[in-house]
Amino acid sequence: MSNSELKHMQTLLPEWVETSRQQALHGKVASYIPELAKSPKDALGIHIVGAEGQVASAGDCGISFTMQSISKVFTLILALMDNGEEAVFAKVGMEPTGDSFNSMLKLELVQPGIPFNPLINAGAIAISSLIAGSSREEKSARVLDFFRNLSGNRALDYDNDVYLSEAKTANLNRSMAYFLKDKQVLQGEVEEVLDVYFRHCSISVTCADLARMALVMAHNGTDPVTGAELIPRRYVQIAKTFMITCGMYNASGEFAIQVGLPAKSGVSGGILAIVPGRYGIGVVGPSLHRKGNSIAGVHLLETLSRTFDLSLF
Repeated sequence: MSNSELKHMQTLLPEWVETSRQQALHGKVASYIPELAKSPKDALGIHIVGAEGQVASAGDCGISFTMQSISKVFTLILALMDNGEEAVFAKVGMEPTGDSFNSMLKLELVQPGIPFNPLINAGAIAISSLIAGSSREEKSARVLDFFRNLSGNRALDYDNDVYLSEAKTANLNRSMAYFLKDKQVLQGEVEEVLDVYFRHCSISVTCADLARMALVMAHNGTDPVTGAELIPRRYVQIAKTFMITCGMYNASGEFAIQVGLPAKSGVSGGILAIVPGRYGIGVVGPSLHRKGNSIAGVHLLETLSRTFDLSLF
């Protein structure tokens, strides 16, 4: 079924990409990290991979972009593998915030004063402090190695220009980190933790890399192409649930209704989406709507999900 379905997708995707690309006119490229402002506004690409490695792709799926918040899904998984559930969820909660992904508002207003979930910035910074390693270099190396294993791409690396741009302009993230340190949520030195965070957000990927990472998630932590068991099933379950409830910023509920798949977006315009038991999907479209998701990418995923009845709901 998946082979014939992917072939059918391949015949439709090029036209769908061109239709969805028009949505990019209504969005804006992220500029609060200056290096991201250089991204091509009208770019749009998609790559879908099945369990036997068969693919369907279209558009600008070969361009490189940084993972940004998509990386938070996988640093959460690595922190769970390093520490276990109890230790991780002593530092971050399990609920959507209803606020912007970079808001500090509820850290002080709502007890016990921990970030609401690991996919907002404050939560992901706390998670970065839980990655095992004796130095920022060792922690970042472990994150990169984990991402390389999941993507099947040993050449995966950082975009140094984006990393430096992010580190230089991260005043709000620094404020959160020092607040979390003061409240004893953050482990380790603040600047070292932030360096790990900035680095994993700046890992450069293509749609194919995201799709392969999503494929591992779609198969409960096992890479169906190689047979390697990379993530415990329980931690995949936790991560996929967060993706449904919090993965698309404040548009997560709308995305669940319109597309119905676990997904995580980043402000570079990337989207990683999972069709459980079947496909991994990577999308890029740098033009964002006001809630921070790729406007053309979401439109394309809506078309795909509705046409092939992929929604879980």
